[in-house]
Amino acid sequence: MHNNHWFGTCTLSALALLSASALAQDSAKYPNRSIRMVVPFAPGGASDFVGRIISPKLTDVLGEQVVVDNRGGAAGNIGVELAARAVPDGYTILLGNVGTMAINPSIYPDFPIRPLRDLIPITEVVDVPGSLVTHPSLPVKSVKELIAYAKANPGKLNFGSPGSGSANRIEMEYFMRATGIKMVHIPYKGGAGPAMIGLLGNEVQLMFVTLSSAVTFIKGGKIKALGVVAPKRIAAVPDVPTMAEQGLSSMSTGSWQGIFVPKDTPQAIVSKLYAVALKTMADPDVIKRLDAGGVDTVTSKSPKDFAAFVKAETERFGKVIKDAGVIAE
Repeated sequence: MHNNHWFGTCTLSALALLSASALAQDSAKYPNRSIRMVVPFAPGGASDFVGRIISPKLTDVLGEQVVVDNRGGAAGNIGVELAARAVPDGYTILLGNVGTMAINPSIYPDFPIRPLRDLIPITEVVDVPGSLVTHPSLPVKSVKELIAYAKANPGKLNFGSPGSGSANRIEMEYFMRATGIKMVHIPYKGGAGPAMIGLLGNEVQLMFVTLSSAVTFIKGGKIKALGVVAPKRIAAVPDVPTMAEQGLSSMSTGSWQGIFVPKDTPQAIVSKLYAVALKTMADPDVIKRLDAGGVDTVTSKSPKDFAAFVKAETERFGKVIKDAGVIAE
């Protein structure tokens, strides 16, 4: 009996060593076939937009095709789980964002995947600037005036969002706690579009939304932009100051996105993907196409630096979610 147990243990150890050896050999030849980029949202959104711009350049640099695989559903959790459970050989990569990586862990505490435990962050690739926008009838012209108005009219302003657990809603909860104001949340279903329609119709008086979704209405005078959530001013709306310029220094990143791979992916592959990502994001054509869509190119100093950033974002949003009592719909 003891001999059988010893044999079984040795067999498992040998298999583990063979598996590790196979991965090491494969990483030396990496890549030698096509790579799947899981985008955990349906076609047409910001993540899909970014994925389809960077995948052709990743293909050029790697010498093997990078194929976008849209796996939407459950606020991005379906795609995240698929990527996390994939073989850690570099042939499945994930394009995660602030929602899936830093917000969902607190919104869905029972979800079996924990991004920082089950995935390896490679690098941030873009920041999609957000914007704080209001209905034109709201008599404020700056964030400072909005805060004063909201304090003078507690609970009388409605803000919209694409849903209770959305990044837009969490941003507003953070803003309210940072400034000591109270407003009423009106959740919409179906993405930012329905919430924007609510703002245009004055059902809600303000909201946070990606700048790319709002810029046409801003330029057309249908809504007002009080601030952008970005590290610097945006060329499309140069007169709109950042939130940081208006005293909210912690609101300096929008809806960031980055590349992740399953845990246990060999270090050689992690290093290669990091170098390839940097080269891709420095490509003038990639930068030009992303910029045209209102998206900033941003890369991390190292995978370790990106991991620290994701951890800090997870903690920041986790506190807001807990304090606000936000739960999944």
